[in-house]
Amino acid sequence: MNTTELQRTKQRYNIVGNSDGLNHALDVALQVAPTDLSVLIIGESGAGKEIIPRVIHDNSPRRREKYFAVNCGSIPEGTIDSELFGHEKGSFTGAIGESEGYFGIANKGTIFLDEVGELPLATQARLLRVLETGEYIRVGGQEIRKTDVRIVAATNVNMRKAVSEGKFREDLFYRLNTIPIQMPPLRDRGEDIILLFRLFAMQMAEKYRLPKITLTGEARQIMLQYKWPGNVRQLKNITEQMSVLSEKREIDAETLLHFIPRDQDSTELSTVQPAGTHTYESEREILYKILYELRGNVSDLRRDLNNVRKQLEESRQLNGAGGFRSAPPTVSNLPATTDKPTLNPPAAIGQVEDAEAEEISEPETLNLNDMGRQLVEKALERNNGNRKKAAQELGISDRTLYRRIRQYGLDKD
Repeated sequence: MNTTELQRTKQRYNIVGNSDGLNHALDVALQVAPTDLSVLIIGESGAGKEIIPRVIHDNSPRRREKYFAVNCGSIPEGTIDSELFGHEKGSFTGAIGESEGYFGIANKGTIFLDEVGELPLATQARLLRVLETGEYIRVGGQEIRKTDVRIVAATNVNMRKAVSEGKFREDLFYRLNTIPIQMPPLRDRGEDIILLFRLFAMQMAEKYRLPKITLTGEARQIMLQYKWPGNVRQLKNITEQMSVLSEKREIDAETLLHFIPRDQDSTELSTVQPAGTHTYESEREILYKILYELRGNVSDLRRDLNNVRKQLEESRQLNGAGGFRSAPPTVSNLPATTDKPTLNPPAAIGQVEDAEAEEISEPETLNLNDMGRQLVEKALERNNGNRKKAAQELGISDRTLYRRIRQYGLDKD
Protein backbone atom coordinates (compact mmCIF):
# COMPACT_ATOMS: atom_id res chain seq x y z
CA MET A 1 0.00 0.00 0.00
CA ASN A 2 1.45 3.33 -1.08
CA THR A 3 0.69 5.56 1.92
CA THR A 4 1.63 8.79 0.16
CA GLU A 5 -0.63 8.11 -2.82
CA LEU A 6 -3.41 7.02 -0.48
CA GLN A 7 -3.27 10.26 1.49
CA ARG A 8 -3.18 12.29 -1.71
CA THR A 9 -6.32 10.50 -2.92
CA LYS A 10 -8.12 11.19 0.37
CA GLN A 11 -7.30 14.88 0.16
CA ARG A 12 -8.39 15.10 -3.48
CA TYR A 13 -11.81 13.53 -2.83
CA ASN A 14 -12.26 14.87 0.70
CA ILE A 15 -12.30 11.36 2.14
CA VAL A 16 -12.10 11.35 5.94
CA GLY A 17 -10.93 8.30 7.86
CA ASN A 18 -8.00 6.04 8.39
CA SER A 19 -9.56 2.67 9.21
CA ASP A 20 -8.04 -0.46 7.72
CA GLY A 21 -11.23 -1.33 5.79
CA LEU A 22 -11.41 2.09 4.15
CA ASN A 23 -7.69 2.13 3.31
CA HIS A 24 -7.91 -1.34 1.78
CA ALA A 25 -10.88 -0.38 -0.41
CA LEU A 26 -9.08 2.73 -1.71
CA ASP A 27 -5.86 0.78 -2.27
CA VAL A 28 -7.65 -1.85 -4.39
CA ALA A 29 -9.38 0.91 -6.37
CA LEU A 30 -6.05 2.58 -7.17
CA GLN A 31 -4.48 -0.73 -8.21
CA VAL A 32 -7.32 -1.74 -10.53
CA ALA A 33 -7.79 1.74 -12.04
CA PRO A 34 -5.17 1.39 -14.86
CA THR A 35 -6.91 -1.78 -16.12
CA ASP A 36 -10.22 -2.30 -17.90
CA LEU A 37 -11.43 -5.00 -15.51
CA SER A 38 -15.01 -4.83 -14.24
CA VAL A 39 -15.38 -3.90 -10.59
CA LEU A 40 -18.20 -4.71 -8.17
CA ILE A 41 -18.39 -2.55 -5.05
CA ILE A 42 -20.24 -4.22 -2.19
CA GLY A 43 -21.44 -2.37 0.88
CA GLU A 44 -24.41 -1.17 2.87
CA SER A 45 -26.52 1.78 1.82
CA GLY A 46 -24.95 5.08 2.86
CA ALA A 47 -21.47 3.63 3.34
CA GLY A 48 -19.93 5.85 0.63
CA LYS A 49 -19.64 3.37 -2.25
CA GLU A 50 -20.13 6.12 -4.86
CA ILE A 51 -16.64 7.59 -4.30
CA ILE A 52 -14.84 4.39 -5.41
CA PRO A 53 -15.90 4.44 -9.11
CA ARG A 54 -14.91 8.12 -9.32
CA VAL A 55 -11.46 7.26 -7.97
CA ILE A 56 -11.16 4.40 -10.48
CA HIS A 57 -12.19 6.53 -13.46
CA ASP A 58 -9.99 9.53 -12.56
CA ASN A 59 -6.92 7.30 -12.20
CA SER A 60 -7.51 5.28 -15.38
CA PRO A 61 -6.50 5.86 -19.03
CA ARG A 62 -10.17 6.83 -19.61
CA ARG A 63 -10.01 9.83 -17.25
CA ARG A 64 -10.34 12.31 -20.15
CA GLU A 65 -13.49 10.57 -21.43
CA LYS A 66 -17.02 10.76 -20.13
CA TYR A 67 -18.15 9.35 -16.80
CA PHE A 68 -21.80 8.52 -16.05
CA ALA A 69 -23.31 7.41 -12.74
CA VAL A 70 -26.61 5.58 -13.27
CA ASN A 71 -28.89 4.63 -10.37
CA CYS A 72 -30.51 1.46 -11.67
CA GLY A 73 -33.03 1.36 -8.84
CA SER A 74 -34.52 4.77 -9.67
CA ILE A 75 -35.29 4.08 -13.36
CA PRO A 76 -38.67 2.42 -14.11
CA GLU A 77 -38.44 -1.11 -15.46
CA GLY A 78 -40.22 -0.12 -18.66
CA THR A 79 -37.62 2.49 -19.62
CA ILE A 80 -34.37 1.10 -18.18
CA ASP A 81 -33.36 -0.55 -21.49
CA SER A 82 -33.95 2.69 -23.38
CA GLU A 83 -31.93 4.69 -20.82
CA LEU A 84 -28.96 2.33 -21.01
CA PHE A 85 -28.94 1.18 -24.63
CA GLY A 86 -30.94 3.88 -26.46
CA HIS A 87 -33.97 3.49 -28.73
CA GLU A 88 -35.14 4.06 -32.27
CA LYS A 89 -37.73 6.66 -33.22
CA GLY A 90 -41.25 5.34 -32.69
CA SER A 91 -40.10 2.19 -30.91
CA PHE A 92 -42.56 2.89 -28.08
CA THR A 93 -45.06 5.52 -27.02
CA GLY A 94 -43.23 8.78 -26.43
CA ALA A 95 -40.17 7.86 -28.50
CA ILE A 96 -40.38 10.95 -30.70
CA GLY A 97 -36.75 10.71 -31.70
CA GLU A 98 -33.65 8.54 -31.51
CA SER A 99 -31.63 8.12 -28.32
CA GLU A 100 -28.04 7.00 -27.99
CA GLY A 101 -28.41 5.72 -24.43
CA TYR A 102 -25.64 5.77 -21.84
CA PHE A 103 -23.65 3.03 -23.56
CA GLY A 104 -23.63 5.00 -26.78
CA ILE A 105 -22.77 8.37 -25.24
CA ALA A 106 -20.14 6.98 -22.82
CA ASN A 107 -18.13 5.20 -25.51
CA LYS A 108 -14.45 5.11 -24.44
CA GLY A 109 -15.50 6.27 -20.98
CA THR A 110 -16.82 4.75 -17.73
CA ILE A 111 -20.33 3.92 -16.55
CA PHE A 112 -21.06 3.46 -12.85
CA LEU A 113 -24.13 1.25 -12.34
CA ASP A 114 -25.32 1.88 -8.80
CA GLU A 115 -27.83 -0.58 -7.28
CA VAL A 116 -27.08 -3.02 -10.10
CA GLY A 117 -28.94 -5.74 -8.18
CA GLU A 118 -32.22 -3.97 -9.05
CA LEU A 119 -31.86 -4.53 -12.81
CA PRO A 120 -34.66 -6.60 -14.46
CA LEU A 121 -33.59 -10.01 -15.79
CA ALA A 122 -34.10 -8.95 -19.42
CA THR A 123 -31.80 -5.96 -18.92
CA GLN A 124 -29.27 -8.21 -17.21
CA ALA A 125 -29.06 -10.31 -20.38
CA ARG A 126 -28.36 -7.19 -22.48
CA LEU A 127 -25.73 -6.01 -20.00
CA LEU A 128 -24.00 -9.40 -20.05
CA ARG A 129 -23.70 -9.18 -23.85
CA VAL A 130 -22.11 -5.73 -23.60
CA LEU A 131 -19.61 -6.96 -21.03
CA GLU A 132 -18.64 -10.01 -23.09
CA THR A 133 -18.65 -8.63 -26.63
CA GLY A 134 -19.14 -4.86 -26.42
CA GLU A 135 -22.24 -5.24 -28.60
CA TYR A 136 -25.78 -4.01 -27.99
CA ILE A 137 -28.97 -3.25 -29.92
CA ARG A 138 -31.16 -0.21 -29.36
CA VAL A 139 -34.75 -0.71 -28.23
CA GLY A 140 -36.83 -1.16 -31.38
CA GLY A 141 -33.73 -1.44 -33.57
CA GLN A 142 -32.02 -4.24 -35.46
CA GLU A 143 -28.55 -2.85 -36.05
CA ILE A 144 -25.82 -4.24 -33.82
CA ARG A 145 -23.77 -1.43 -32.32
CA LYS A 146 -20.38 -1.52 -30.65
CA THR A 147 -19.22 0.33 -27.57
CA ASP A 148 -16.05 0.41 -25.49
CA VAL A 149 -17.15 1.20 -21.96
CA ARG A 150 -15.57 0.44 -18.59
CA ILE A 151 -18.26 -0.75 -16.16
CA VAL A 152 -18.07 -0.29 -12.40
CA ALA A 153 -21.09 -1.56 -10.46
CA ALA A 154 -22.24 -1.30 -6.86
CA THR A 155 -24.85 -3.04 -4.77
CA ASN A 156 -26.11 -3.16 -1.20
CA VAL A 157 -27.90 -6.51 -1.55
CA ASN A 158 -26.57 -10.01 -0.98
CA MET A 159 -25.78 -10.93 -4.57
CA ARG A 160 -25.17 -14.62 -3.90
CA LYS A 161 -28.58 -14.88 -2.27
CA ALA A 162 -30.14 -13.01 -5.21
CA VAL A 163 -28.48 -15.49 -7.58
CA SER A 164 -29.76 -18.49 -5.60
CA GLU A 165 -33.29 -17.04 -5.63
CA GLY A 166 -33.19 -16.48 -9.40
CA LYS A 167 -33.33 -12.68 -9.11
CA PHE A 168 -29.89 -12.10 -10.62
CA ARG A 169 -28.04 -13.96 -13.37
CA GLU A 170 -25.15 -16.01 -12.06
CA ASP A 171 -23.02 -15.49 -15.19
CA LEU A 172 -23.51 -11.72 -14.97
CA PHE A 173 -22.60 -11.71 -11.28
CA TYR A 174 -19.26 -13.42 -11.94
CA ARG A 175 -18.63 -11.15 -14.92
CA LEU A 176 -19.17 -8.03 -12.82
CA ASN A 177 -17.36 -9.45 -9.82
CA THR A 178 -13.99 -9.68 -11.55
CA ILE A 179 -12.53 -7.33 -8.93
CA PRO A 180 -14.68 -7.09 -5.75
CA ILE A 181 -14.23 -4.13 -3.41
CA GLN A 182 -15.82 -4.28 0.04
CA MET A 183 -16.81 -0.91 1.48
CA PRO A 184 -16.87 -1.23 5.30
CA PRO A 185 -19.96 -0.08 7.25
CA LEU A 186 -19.49 2.93 9.51
CA ARG A 187 -19.83 0.88 12.70
CA ASP A 188 -16.65 -1.01 11.76
CA ARG A 189 -14.56 2.10 11.13
CA GLY A 190 -13.85 2.99 14.77
CA GLU A 191 -12.41 6.49 15.26
CA ASP A 192 -13.46 7.46 11.73
CA ILE A 193 -16.90 8.11 13.24
CA ILE A 194 -15.54 10.94 15.39
CA LEU A 195 -13.48 12.38 12.51
CA LEU A 196 -16.53 12.44 10.27
CA PHE A 197 -18.62 14.06 13.01
CA ARG A 198 -16.05 16.84 13.35
CA LEU A 199 -16.02 17.37 9.58
CA PHE A 200 -19.80 17.62 9.32
CA ALA A 201 -20.01 19.86 12.41
CA MET A 202 -17.40 22.19 10.95
CA GLN A 203 -19.17 22.31 7.58
CA MET A 204 -22.47 23.25 9.24
CA ALA A 205 -20.81 25.92 11.38
CA GLU A 206 -19.16 27.54 8.34
CA LYS A 207 -22.19 27.28 6.08
CA TYR A 208 -24.74 28.73 8.49
CA ARG A 209 -22.43 30.77 10.75
CA LEU A 210 -23.26 28.72 13.83
CA PRO A 211 -21.07 27.87 16.83
CA LYS A 212 -19.53 24.49 16.16
CA ILE A 213 -20.87 21.60 18.24
CA THR A 214 -18.56 19.21 20.12
CA LEU A 215 -19.00 15.97 22.05
CA THR A 216 -18.47 15.10 25.70
CA GLY A 217 -16.55 11.95 26.54
CA GLU A 218 -19.72 9.98 27.31
CA ALA A 219 -21.41 11.11 24.11
CA ARG A 220 -18.29 10.19 22.20
CA GLN A 221 -18.49 6.61 23.52
CA ILE A 222 -22.14 6.36 22.50
CA MET A 223 -21.22 7.50 18.99
CA LEU A 224 -18.52 4.84 18.77
CA GLN A 225 -20.79 2.04 20.01
CA TYR A 226 -23.95 2.94 18.08
CA LYS A 227 -24.74 0.59 15.16
CA TRP A 228 -25.30 3.34 12.54
CA PRO A 229 -27.69 1.41 10.27
CA GLY A 230 -27.70 4.40 7.88
CA ASN A 231 -23.89 4.63 7.92
CA VAL A 232 -22.18 7.91 6.89
CA ARG A 233 -25.40 9.39 5.52
CA GLN A 234 -27.14 8.91 8.87
CA LEU A 235 -24.18 10.36 10.81
CA LYS A 236 -24.25 13.45 8.62
CA ASN A 237 -27.99 13.93 9.07
CA ILE A 238 -27.80 13.60 12.86
CA THR A 239 -24.85 16.00 13.05
CA GLU A 240 -26.75 18.56 10.97
CA GLN A 241 -29.85 18.19 13.15
CA MET A 242 -27.88 18.73 16.35
CA SER A 243 -26.06 21.72 14.84
CA VAL A 244 -29.35 23.47 14.13
CA LEU A 245 -31.73 22.25 16.85
CA SER A 246 -29.60 21.73 19.95
CA GLU A 247 -29.34 24.66 22.36
CA LYS A 248 -26.19 23.16 23.82
CA ARG A 249 -23.00 23.44 21.80
CA GLU A 250 -21.35 20.68 23.82
CA ILE A 251 -23.41 17.59 23.10
CA ASP A 252 -23.69 15.32 26.14
CA ALA A 253 -25.11 11.79 26.29
CA GLU A 254 -28.62 12.93 27.18
CA THR A 255 -28.78 15.38 24.31
CA LEU A 256 -27.34 12.89 21.84
CA LEU A 257 -29.92 10.24 22.73
CA HIS A 258 -32.68 12.69 21.78
CA PHE A 259 -31.41 12.66 18.17
CA ILE A 260 -30.59 8.96 17.81
CA PRO A 261 -33.60 6.87 16.69
CA ARG A 262 -35.14 4.88 19.51
CA ASP A 263 -36.33 1.81 17.60
CA GLN A 264 -34.83 -1.39 18.98
CA ASP A 265 -32.98 -2.44 15.82
CA SER A 266 -30.99 0.78 15.50
CA THR A 267 -30.47 1.78 19.15
CA GLU A 268 -28.94 -1.52 20.15
CA LEU A 269 -25.23 -0.92 20.60
CA SER A 270 -23.01 -2.97 18.34
CA THR A 271 -20.93 -5.80 19.74
CA VAL A 272 -17.93 -7.33 18.05
CA GLN A 273 -17.24 -11.06 18.36
CA PRO A 274 -13.58 -12.14 18.54
CA ALA A 275 -12.26 -13.27 15.18
CA GLY A 276 -12.67 -16.96 14.48
CA THR A 277 -15.34 -17.54 17.12
CA HIS A 278 -18.93 -18.59 16.70
CA THR A 279 -21.71 -19.05 19.21
CA TYR A 280 -24.58 -21.48 18.93
CA GLU A 281 -26.50 -20.08 21.88
CA SER A 282 -29.37 -18.78 19.76
CA GLU A 283 -29.70 -22.07 17.87
CA ARG A 284 -29.66 -24.01 21.14
CA GLU A 285 -32.35 -21.80 22.65
CA ILE A 286 -34.57 -22.32 19.60
CA LEU A 287 -34.19 -26.11 19.86
CA TYR A 288 -34.95 -26.04 23.59
CA LYS A 289 -38.08 -24.00 22.94
CA ILE A 290 -39.29 -26.39 20.23
CA LEU A 291 -38.67 -29.46 22.42
CA TYR A 292 -40.45 -27.81 25.36
CA GLU A 293 -43.48 -27.00 23.22
CA LEU A 294 -43.56 -30.54 21.80
CA ARG A 295 -43.44 -32.01 25.30
CA GLY A 296 -46.36 -29.81 26.29
CA ASN A 297 -48.35 -30.90 23.24
CA VAL A 298 -47.73 -34.60 24.00
CA SER A 299 -48.79 -34.11 27.63
CA ASP A 300 -51.99 -32.37 26.54
CA LEU A 301 -52.74 -35.16 24.07
CA ARG A 302 -52.17 -37.86 26.69
CA ARG A 303 -54.46 -36.04 29.13
CA ASP A 304 -57.21 -35.74 26.51
CA LEU A 305 -56.94 -39.46 25.67
CA ASN A 306 -57.22 -40.40 29.32
CA ASN A 307 -60.35 -38.27 29.65
CA VAL A 308 -61.87 -40.02 26.62
CA ARG A 309 -61.03 -43.44 28.12
CA LYS A 310 -62.70 -42.52 31.39
CA GLN A 311 -65.82 -41.34 29.58
CA LEU A 312 -65.97 -44.61 27.63
CA GLU A 313 -65.60 -46.64 30.84
CA GLU A 314 -68.39 -44.68 32.51
CA SER A 315 -70.58 -45.22 29.44
CA ARG A 316 -69.94 -48.98 29.52
CA GLN A 317 -70.75 -49.19 33.20
CA LEU A 318 -74.03 -47.33 32.66
CA ASN A 319 -74.97 -49.71 29.82
CA GLY A 320 -74.61 -52.68 32.14
CA ALA A 321 -72.99 -56.10 31.86
CA GLY A 322 -75.63 -57.35 29.39
CA GLY A 323 -74.35 -55.07 26.72
CA PHE A 324 -70.87 -56.53 27.03
CA ARG A 325 -72.17 -60.11 26.79
CA SER A 326 -74.27 -59.38 23.73
CA ALA A 327 -71.39 -57.81 21.83
CA PRO A 328 -67.60 -57.89 22.22
CA PRO A 329 -66.09 -55.14 24.39
CA THR A 330 -64.65 -52.14 22.62
CA VAL A 331 -61.34 -50.42 23.30
CA SER A 332 -60.31 -46.80 23.39
CA ASN A 333 -60.68 -45.77 19.79
CA LEU A 334 -63.77 -47.79 18.71
CA PRO A 335 -67.14 -46.05 18.29
CA ALA A 336 -69.50 -46.34 21.25
CA THR A 337 -72.21 -47.90 19.03
CA THR A 338 -70.49 -51.31 19.33
CA ASP A 339 -71.82 -51.59 22.88
CA LYS A 340 -75.47 -51.29 21.85
CA PRO A 341 -77.43 -54.58 22.02
CA THR A 342 -79.43 -53.65 18.89
CA LEU A 343 -76.56 -54.62 16.58
CA ASN A 344 -77.29 -57.59 14.34
CA PRO A 345 -74.80 -60.50 14.25
CA PRO A 346 -72.93 -59.44 11.06
CA ALA A 347 -72.29 -55.97 12.50
CA ALA A 348 -71.10 -57.53 15.76
CA ILE A 349 -68.63 -59.71 13.86
CA GLY A 350 -67.30 -56.65 12.04
CA GLN A 351 -66.81 -54.91 15.36
CA VAL A 352 -64.79 -57.84 16.70
CA GLU A 353 -62.45 -57.64 13.74
CA ASP A 354 -62.08 -53.87 14.22
CA ALA A 355 -61.33 -54.35 17.90
CA GLU A 356 -58.54 -56.78 17.11
CA ALA A 357 -56.99 -54.55 14.45
CA GLU A 358 -57.36 -51.07 15.91
CA GLU A 359 -56.30 -51.21 19.57
CA ILE A 360 -53.61 -48.53 19.89
CA SER A 361 -53.90 -47.56 23.53
CA GLU A 362 -51.35 -47.65 26.29
CA PRO A 363 -53.97 -48.28 28.98
CA GLU A 364 -53.09 -47.54 32.53
CA THR A 365 -56.71 -47.57 33.79
CA LEU A 366 -58.48 -49.53 31.01
CA ASN A 367 -59.81 -52.97 32.04
CA LEU A 368 -59.93 -55.54 29.19
CA ASN A 369 -61.40 -58.30 31.47
CA ASP A 370 -61.82 -61.80 30.10
CA MET A 371 -62.40 -60.78 26.51
CA GLY A 372 -59.15 -58.78 26.58
CA ARG A 373 -57.34 -61.96 27.62
CA GLN A 374 -58.97 -63.83 24.74
CA LEU A 375 -57.89 -61.17 22.23
CA VAL A 376 -54.29 -61.38 23.42
CA GLU A 377 -54.31 -65.18 23.35
CA LYS A 378 -55.74 -65.27 19.81
CA ALA A 379 -53.14 -62.77 18.59
CA LEU A 380 -50.31 -64.86 20.07
CA GLU A 381 -51.74 -68.06 18.56
CA ARG A 382 -52.03 -66.55 15.08
CA ASN A 383 -48.41 -65.36 15.27
CA ASN A 384 -47.00 -68.60 16.74
CA GLY A 385 -46.11 -66.89 20.02
CA ASN A 386 -44.18 -64.03 18.34
CA ARG A 387 -44.92 -61.19 20.73
CA LYS A 388 -43.65 -58.43 18.44
CA LYS A 389 -45.94 -59.47 15.59
CA ALA A 390 -48.84 -59.98 18.00
CA ALA A 391 -48.37 -56.46 19.35
CA GLN A 392 -48.33 -55.05 15.82
CA GLU A 393 -51.56 -56.92 14.98
CA LEU A 394 -53.26 -55.60 18.11
CA GLY A 395 -51.99 -52.08 17.37
CA ILE A 396 -50.28 -51.71 20.75
CA SER A 397 -46.67 -51.30 21.81
CA ASP A 398 -44.46 -54.26 22.80
CA ARG A 399 -44.28 -53.02 26.38
CA THR A 400 -48.08 -52.80 26.64
CA LEU A 401 -48.41 -56.36 25.32
CA TYR A 402 -45.85 -57.64 27.85
CA ARG A 403 -47.78 -55.98 30.68
CA ARG A 404 -51.02 -57.61 29.51
CA ILE A 405 -49.34 -61.01 29.27
CA ARG A 406 -48.15 -60.69 32.87
CA GLN A 407 -51.53 -59.28 33.99
CA TYR A 408 -53.46 -62.19 32.52
CA GLY A 409 -50.89 -64.75 33.65
CA LEU A 410 -50.20 -65.89 30.10
CA ASP A 411 -46.45 -66.02 30.71
CA LYS A 412 -47.05 -68.97 33.03
CA ASP A 413 -49.08 -70.98 30.54
